[in-house]
Amino acid sequence: MITKVLQVPNISCHHCVHTIQRELGQVKGVAEVQADVQTKRVSVKVDTPETLDAVLKTLREIGYPAQE
Repeated sequence: MITKVLQVPNISCHHCVHTIQRELGQVKGVAEVQADVQTKRVSVKVDTPETLDAVLKTLREIGYPAQE
């Protein structure tokens, strides 16, 4: 498992957190997602580097581009 903490500046409310957790939870290979509105960070546990790429792509597509 790979754990990565991403900076996601567009997180502004609990609805954002819910959306991110729901969408990333549907990405194959994602074991865990934690989003935090106060720190504007998303922590993900993924099985491969390719899954991490899919996470980053999904975040961009739903309007929450991430920085590593």
